[in-house]
Amino acid sequence: MQTKNPMEFFRNLPSKQCAECGQQIQEQHESYLMECDYCLSKKEEY
Repeated sequence: MQTKNPMEFFRNLPSKQCAECGQQIQEQHESYLMECDYCLSKKEEY
């Protein structure tokens, strides 16, 4: 069954999860981050 409404497709996508801890990410529009804010805050800047 093909989705005719593009908005329905995006509403049915699963939530993104953090690659480090598995927590659900509250993402912003056009966000490409794969880690949650907590895991990002633990990383050292290079």
